[in-house]
Amino acid sequence: MDKNSIIGLVLIGVIMFGFTWFQSKQYEKQAEQQAQLDSVARVEQMAAMAMDSLNRAQQGDGTVDVNVKTLPAYKDSMLTEARLAAASYYKLSNDVLEVEFTTQGAQPYSVKINDYKAYDSTDLYLIKPNGSQMSIGVYAGENINTKDFVFNLAEYNDSTIVMQLPFSNGGYIQQKFSLTKGSYMVQNELSFVGMEDIIPRKVSMLDIDWNVVIPRLEKGYKNEKQYSKLDYYFSGDKKPEEIGRGRDGSKRIDSKFKWFAFQQQFFSAIMTSKSEFASGDLSVKYFAEDDPSHNLMACSARLRSEFQPSSGNAVIANEFYFGPNDFRGLKAYDMKYEKIIPLGGWLVGWFSRFVIIPCFDFLGKFIHNYGIVILLMTILIKLLISPLTIKSYKSSAKMQVIKPEIDKLNEKYPNEKDAMKKQQAMMDLYQKAGISPMGGCLPMLLQMPILFAMFRFFPASIELRQQKFLWADDLSAYDSIWDFGVNIPLLGDHLSLFALLMAVTMFIYSKMTSGQMSDDPNMAGMKFMSVWLMPIMMFFICNNLSAALSYYYLLSNIITMLITWYIRKFVVTEDKVRAQMAAAAVKPKQKSKWQQRLEEAQKMQEQMMKEQQKKNRR
Repeated sequence: MDKNSIIGLVLIGVIMFGFTWFQSKQYEKQAEQQAQLDSVARVEQMAAMAMDSLNRAQQGDGTVDVNVKTLPAYKDSMLTEARLAAASYYKLSNDVLEVEFTTQGAQPYSVKINDYKAYDSTDLYLIKPNGSQMSIGVYAGENINTKDFVFNLAEYNDSTIVMQLPFSNGGYIQQKFSLTKGSYMVQNELSFVGMEDIIPRKVSMLDIDWNVVIPRLEKGYKNEKQYSKLDYYFSGDKKPEEIGRGRDGSKRIDSKFKWFAFQQQFFSAIMTSKSEFASGDLSVKYFAEDDPSHNLMACSARLRSEFQPSSGNAVIANEFYFGPNDFRGLKAYDMKYEKIIPLGGWLVGWFSRFVIIPCFDFLGKFIHNYGIVILLMTILIKLLISPLTIKSYKSSAKMQVIKPEIDKLNEKYPNEKDAMKKQQAMMDLYQKAGISPMGGCLPMLLQMPILFAMFRFFPASIELRQQKFLWADDLSAYDSIWDFGVNIPLLGDHLSLFALLMAVTMFIYSKMTSGQMSDDPNMAGMKFMSVWLMPIMMFFICNNLSAALSYYYLLSNIITMLITWYIRKFVVTEDKVRAQMAAAAVKPKQKSKWQQRLEEAQKMQEQMMKEQQKKNRR
């Protein structure tokens, strides 16, 4: 064999060896990538199964079944043993909270809030036994999902529980939960100890799935459902985003976020990542009112979190808040948790935070009857806005006095072409009577944020929960004096006396003020709406809402009627208005800018009409 043949054979051998080595490396790389894809697919399949279990829960007893066992084969014999082991249950409790854990998946099993009761006076379980399913999905040489395994109890005392899932190589997955005295916050550390040789280096994500069924805890289903939702928060934002609020909803989040909350009307389960969740899928689905297990909503969070298993002891720290939606209590955590309480937009929310809540808290320190607190707060708010409202009431009283003159002007200028003349005559009449055109409207518009703030505040105020007053047994829910036994469309299955009285006083006040409205046929629709339609609409709206809200509107209407009556009886009498008009008639007229602009517009209209008439003659 010559020299060239030998070189050729050597080169062919080198090429074959290089190709074989390259192919083996590519195969290993593809195998790892496929393993990650299989892990993702497996976790997504498990999440789908979890959601399916929630759907089945709506037709069954509302619990999440974590004990159904299938028997896949595992490479690690210790995982097979953990799969077949029997679960045990342990509790961590303090003076305000009791959380029961199961070694099946090392997860919360139930959550009981100690210092509150459900509406039927039973223990308040934010999460009923077996109503939660939490699982950690990761690829550790094979697809692992923690909910499938029973962990070993490694440590247990009054404040801490530690559970471990061991592997044959000596490594283990550990879940540690801690609860301190007087706190609603449960600290959690998920650790991967000695797993660097089991979990591939390129696996840098794990999946956390948490599915929870929240039971009904309040008297009124519609009110409770309307104020229950799912929230999530991005670090640095002013407030969290929300999903649901009485409607089924879901949201895919492709960027990092800090925390999310499964929020019932007055209580929440909030999960916070000390680092941040990498992404997530959040959803909420509501049960029907006639659900036999008395459940409110099924919540689901499918989360992805970053970690570094190659470090030898990878730790992922989370926090769980299980407690009341108390504004000051949530605000103390400095995590924007208090923003989940629906207090309204920036203006309405500002008034609620800096006026209503401080006033409510201050009065609540000295008075334990919240019906009296609402009465005093209503009076204080009326005094606060009295500079605005008194001007409005005076304007309304003067309009009542000059109504005959307004009716005469409507008769004098019945045609649309005389609208500018009628408007000018109206302005002259208002000036003589000392009435500002915006004197009645502007103060009422400025009161709207207060009305909306109250509409938001009372149904969301946990201080009113289960507080009795007069015939109402719970100011945070509707008060019923007559249960129909059947559901009537729009009205519901009961009659609320506070809502009925509120509507009656609203009708009476509208009748008091409707006299100032013109008899012009064009105003008939507005008069009907003010006197009849609005009170009826408000009754149907408030019949299912918080009794405290209807009670506040009732008090507000009564106080307004008393002020109006007093002003008309003693402040703005007909004799005083007539005397003012007589004195104004002999004084030189000082036209306001509004009147000047109105006269200019009238002259322009007349000029345009003359030019149009000339064109028509041509």
